[in-house]
Amino acid sequence: MTGTYGEYPGTRPRRLRTTPAMRRLVAETRLSAAELILPAFVREGISDPVPVSSMPGVVQHTRETLRKAAVEAAEAGVGGIMLFGVPEVKDAVGSAGTDPDGILQQAIRDVVEEVGDALVVMSDLCLDENTDHGHCGVLDAHGRVDNDATLAHYAEMARVQADAGAHVVGPSGMMDGQVGVVRAALDAAGHQDVSILAYTVKYASSFFGPFREAVNSSLKGDRKTYQQDPANLRESMRELALDLAEGADMVMVKPALPYLDVLTKVAAAVDVPVAAYQVSGEYAMVEAAAANGWIDRDRTIDETLTSIRRAGANMILTYWATEVAQRL
Repeated sequence: MTGTYGEYPGTRPRRLRTTPAMRRLVAETRLSAAELILPAFVREGISDPVPVSSMPGVVQHTRETLRKAAVEAAEAGVGGIMLFGVPEVKDAVGSAGTDPDGILQQAIRDVVEEVGDALVVMSDLCLDENTDHGHCGVLDAHGRVDNDATLAHYAEMARVQADAGAHVVGPSGMMDGQVGVVRAALDAAGHQDVSILAYTVKYASSFFGPFREAVNSSLKGDRKTYQQDPANLRESMRELALDLAEGADMVMVKPALPYLDVLTKVAAAVDVPVAAYQVSGEYAMVEAAAANGWIDRDRTIDETLTSIRRAGANMILTYWATEVAQRL
């Protein structure tokens, strides 16, 4: 049996799948350690790391173990580290977030001192880890998140994080105008070189559940009045246009896997780097299924990360960053 090119049997796509070397040669999407960002939690007032039960392998670090984790990530070739602080004392306005000696600011200084420019040191710019009510902003007299009052706190958070040495700040609270206010605050404080990774597309997602354990969240209620509705895509593109106009250097889609369609559309629309956050619930599901023997853990991790890259992400925040970088 014969056939011309474009027809079976003359054309056989399986020729390019014959061996591992062939598949590696023609792969359209590749993972690189330099594109991975490690989210890490540091908790005030502990002497040993505290495991996060819903995220096997993830811990709340002490300042000292965070230093070691940062060095390990840098030695593996990981591109960046995103720091989250868990203070010992919380209050209504999240004072630990604006305190120059708050746990997150101490952690930024520790990591920068330890690894210098070997890692891009990023810091979460949000009040939720620091407030006793668990919301991402301050509340008004009716218990609602006050957008504009919150922005003043974000401006101060940006200054203290940049003063501590952060290379990138990540405003994640989904307040209207947050990127512009943070950019103005950084520039006014002489931190023109500090970049903003905007949490541009952040949905009110059930996949954030384990993260709340990781930051000892005190959340009462939900965040549906400021995080986006999972049903909406056009709204995400509006948020994207606003963040770019306000000066975002990079933009993010969060979560990643449930929103690959959104990620693809965002990536096609911009000329700035695009990040995606493989969030705690995504991590926990894979770890739980693997622990039950239902899936091949390493293959599943690699497949999920490859799918996020294929959808258009230039960078991926993932709790497997160091492990995957070591394998790569």
